[in-house]
Amino acid sequence: MNLDNTLWLASFLTEATVVGFLIYRRVWKTFPVFCLYCIWLVLVDAAAYGVQRSFPARYFNFYLVTTIVYFALELGVLVELTWSVLRPLRALLPRGALLVVAGLVLGLGIAIWPFAVIPGFGNYPPQWHLLMHIEQTTSILRVVFFLVLAGCSQLLSIGWRDRELQIASGLGFYSLVGLAVAMLHTHMTMGSQLRFLNQVEVAGYLCSLMYWTFSFAARESERREFTPQMQSFLLALAGTARTARVNFVDTPPRKPRGR
Repeated sequence: MNLDNTLWLASFLTEATVVGFLIYRRVWKTFPVFCLYCIWLVLVDAAAYGVQRSFPARYFNFYLVTTIVYFALELGVLVELTWSVLRPLRALLPRGALLVVAGLVLGLGIAIWPFAVIPGFGNYPPQWHLLMHIEQTTSILRVVFFLVLAGCSQLLSIGWRDRELQIASGLGFYSLVGLAVAMLHTHMTMGSQLRFLNQVEVAGYLCSLMYWTFSFAARESERREFTPQMQSFLLALAGTARTARVNFVDTPPRKPRGR
């Protein structure tokens, strides 16, 4: 068995192990979208292996469709993580707050889209441009989300034993590796070099899976309350939004003039 097959098999088995711990620890109750995302990874990897070997001509279409679904699931995971971070104050937030969170995550992805173009994209076939653009946008979005979450961890009262930061750390690490590999791809043309970079990217993904395996094997730590500063800030935002909504509902409609 060559190194490529070894890395694929190790990643597939580790993905299945992660899913097993998610079920065993009942993480699906708190993070159902993330659990669905991990199950999707296992199913797609198994299907991709079969399609690549039996129907190589259809592999691109298969990869494009699964990448779009993958992107949608990752947006859902980021929204779910953000909503989970707000867990201590969710009861005080106004209705529709989840939609606002989803809109912010989607808006961030849209803002990243024009800048998610690695130099050298023109060297690849045109049919791969959209696929690579989606992948780079997703990678940058994961990295930005992880950096923001890690940078604000003290204010948000979360640490490395909290599921939110554990999930974001795994996403952020292999995204950084993927971005580095994408940039190096544009400067290397030899087949052996490109193959080595692909192996490095898979190895980075495997490291994230192993980190998740280690993290989910342990019990989740009890969630701490927000710091007073963050609690006051979020309560002020919630109060402002709720007051604006009430005033809008209670304001009587204006009568049309001149009639």
